[in-house]
Amino acid sequence: MIEVKNLTKCYGKHLAVDDLSFTVEEGQIYGFLGPNGAGKSTTMNIMTGYLGATKGEVLINGHDILKEPEEAKRCIGYLPEQPPLYMEMTVSEYLGFAAELKKISKEKRKAQIEKVMELTKLNPVKDRLIHNLSKGYKQRVGLAQAILGFPQIIILDEPTVGLDPKQIIEIRELIRTLSKKHTVILSSHILAEIREVCDHIMIIAGGHLVASDTPENLENLMSGASHVMLEVKASKEEIEKMLDSMSDIQSVQYEETGEETNVAYVESKDGKDLREKLFYAFADARIPLLTLKLNKSSLEDIFLELTQGGKEQKEAEQKLAGKEEEK
Repeated sequence: MIEVKNLTKCYGKHLAVDDLSFTVEEGQIYGFLGPNGAGKSTTMNIMTGYLGATKGEVLINGHDILKEPEEAKRCIGYLPEQPPLYMEMTVSEYLGFAAELKKISKEKRKAQIEKVMELTKLNPVKDRLIHNLSKGYKQRVGLAQAILGFPQIIILDEPTVGLDPKQIIEIRELIRTLSKKHTVILSSHILAEIREVCDHIMIIAGGHLVASDTPENLENLMSGASHVMLEVKASKEEIEKMLDSMSDIQSVQYEETGEETNVAYVESKDGKDLREKLFYAFADARIPLLTLKLNKSSLEDIFLELTQGGKEQKEAEQKLAGKEEEK
């Protein structure tokens, strides 16, 4: 549905987007993640034709957004971070105006407006001036205009900003419903929201793509099978003696609880999964093993590793690239 090829955007000497390339497939929900200033909103603005690129190209359903803007934009519904609202209009008037701009035929216009108002729960305020609405309702009006015309691709920049928890849940459900017939791309600072809603995650840092995969694959690739957490009903000395006898262990970190139990974090050599071997070793020694589990990275951990900059970010990118090659 979307091909972004070698996209670069400069503001004077500042490089906002750096040779960015990716593809978006049909019928999925894509999450765009990145710290402030990473280039997310700039990329979205270029993809939708609001900004021109310094170099590179964006193809929307085969149409170049710069060379064939009308054909490309017909395929897109867009909600910017700041919804483009006319405050002196009522909700109904604004959506009618948006439908006219989108060249929705007169015979379909009324039915479509009613449908998007129902989807975004705007019927109770349809005759009120947008100026008098709460921030949450203004966000819903912006979302309604993005959906209007039911384009193939819907791009949402921070769609749940200003919404209360109940409204956030409703918008998430709406996004899932839309994904059955549309490709959805959304950016958010709420990692739990991305994890909950998206089929595929793209992480941007410093204007370039540092990771692109499903949430589950990212967590598995960054965690691997090498880190195991043990909670053992024994002294630290007993645990050390047991683990020192095992040749497959790279390193061990201990967390003393001051009680009868102690916690050890075990990293294996060559990424081996040591859970079975550890289980039998402690069972044979009749030392109670209370917890034995992979110490997996959360999406928050992965995001921080891949976006913190400097040596640590490069190491995380190399680690991820190496795991993908093995896969």
